[in-house]
Amino acid sequence: MSERRKEGSSQAAEAHENTQSSSSWKDTRPKLQGQLKKSGKKNKAFLMMQDKMLKLQRALADHLLQQAQCLSPEDQQCPQASWKREKRIGYLLSQTVNLIWSEAIKKLKFKEFLPHLDSGRGNKARQQTLSFRPDEPSPWLGGFEAAFVSHVLSSRGTGISDFYHFNFQSSEAYQTDRYHKDENPSGYINLGASENKLCLDLITDRLSWCDMNLIDETLMQHCDWKGQPLLRKELANFLTRYCKAPVPLDPENVVVLNGSSSVFSSLATVLCDPGDAFLIPTPCHCGFAFSSYLYSKVELIPVYLESQAIGINWHTFRLTVEKLEFTLAQAKLKGKKVKGLVLINPQDPLGSVYTGLSLQDYLIFAKKHNLHVIVDESYMLSVFDDSVTFHSVLSIKYCPDPKKIHMIWGTSKDFGMSGFCFGVLYTHNKEVASAMKAFGYLHGVPGIAQYKLYRLLQDREWINEVYLPTNLNRLQKAFSYVTKKLKELNIPFSNCGSGLFLWINLKAYLSPCTFEQEQILLQRFQDNKLLLSSGRSYMCKEPGWFCLLFAEKHLQLKVAMDRLSKALNDHRQDMITEQIEDAINDVGFWPPGSGSSQPAVTCSGAPEPSLLPRRLGK
Repeated sequence: MSERRKEGSSQAAEAHENTQSSSSWKDTRPKLQGQLKKSGKKNKAFLMMQDKMLKLQRALADHLLQQAQCLSPEDQQCPQASWKREKRIGYLLSQTVNLIWSEAIKKLKFKEFLPHLDSGRGNKARQQTLSFRPDEPSPWLGGFEAAFVSHVLSSRGTGISDFYHFNFQSSEAYQTDRYHKDENPSGYINLGASENKLCLDLITDRLSWCDMNLIDETLMQHCDWKGQPLLRKELANFLTRYCKAPVPLDPENVVVLNGSSSVFSSLATVLCDPGDAFLIPTPCHCGFAFSSYLYSKVELIPVYLESQAIGINWHTFRLTVEKLEFTLAQAKLKGKKVKGLVLINPQDPLGSVYTGLSLQDYLIFAKKHNLHVIVDESYMLSVFDDSVTFHSVLSIKYCPDPKKIHMIWGTSKDFGMSGFCFGVLYTHNKEVASAMKAFGYLHGVPGIAQYKLYRLLQDREWINEVYLPTNLNRLQKAFSYVTKKLKELNIPFSNCGSGLFLWINLKAYLSPCTFEQEQILLQRFQDNKLLLSSGRSYMCKEPGWFCLLFAEKHLQLKVAMDRLSKALNDHRQDMITEQIEDAINDVGFWPPGSGSSQPAVTCSGAPEPSLLPRRLGK
């Protein structure tokens, strides 16, 4: 048996080495090798497939022939030889499937679903499967597949594909397997996406009113790439009212595009050259990193906020001018060309709101260093704590450098209309607004959608008396329910009365506290059909933080919190079991008389004390 294991290990290692080599296809017949050298990229995949199929055909024929010759059941060498051949066939099949799969993904736009790791395998098995460096995204393709795909896409295309699949892969599984209380009660519940689902009933009802149904010829044609004039005028009035601007805002400084991320990406392209950088406090909205990387190739330099108070005047996750100065100085030492500062107010995912005095300090810092300031205020109408006051950057009467201040807002968060794909930029700089106009060619909003938004934002009576009070009330109730459950589970969290998220601390469930263990815990949630966002995807410096959405319907929240509790309990049970096994392995024996191969575990998750070696207590 030991010889068989050694042979199998040697065979597996040899096959694994062949699979991982980017030149493994070159060991084919001379005729095929010559064809590969002469062929272009278009034919290589076919010739590689032909070679794999010939090898597989030869291995199958040899296996069947040898099986037919093994007539004597007493022949002990036949099973071992057969096992070797079966392993060889298995690896050839794996290579063939990998080749077909990687080619299909790029040619037919197939996508990879969530990797399923059995919850019963334990954390160590998961850690071996999920091996990557915590400080950089792991590739979604590995070994042979990645080597092949790199010959299909450009370097930029490969990087974009890797970035997308690492950060947004779980959303694809959710789209095909959503939870429904009757039709799909075992489907995914997504508490990781920044969508407000609490007032969809109000929004869908308002959008069905008769005043929304105008179909005009002009709405069916190309419009001003900055947006329909009537919508931009209404947006200027809307922002003047709800941002409490000291003077009426100018419609000519309004630019409408299909989403806040499109606005940010386009603005970064206008303000920066490839390789330039923005400072951004972290943890922050993960969509910004994707948006800046996709088109503009602008680097986001994190200004790390600590979870622990440092010094008598420092608060948890608080942004200070000192941190900005330090990060900027470090970036300059590395030769970075920093062009601006990005702020999110209210903050995503922390939920805190900058004070008016703090905003002034940040603007003074930016002027001192000749930086643009981009402020995303997508959650400005979602402050549900009466003790918290929101201050828009547009409300500041005397700005240090108004020509370099740019504000972004959209309807996806405050109005729960992410499917409408609408974002707006307001800038005091007419040159920036004019340059941004060009992006309406690629990222414009359909005319009919613009008209509906115009009618919606114009109806201040409905907004002030129906929608906003109801939305804030439902946010408060959902927040109270989830925080109560978190307190019952002894889970620390951070939220300051605004936004759609809670920033929860699960460091107690990481052993050791690393980003790799964070990814393992994230997979545990996914195994339980619950999607959260990890702190790593928010550029958080510390492992163990997760983002949990509470702006969800009550039934889904209840089921989701039950799944969260179960996942954490299972994870902790595995942690305890592994700690016991490690301690037992250190001792070198299991407790005599235990009657089993491992110690019993009590209902609370703790091992039975009488069944542990004495060294475990040290």
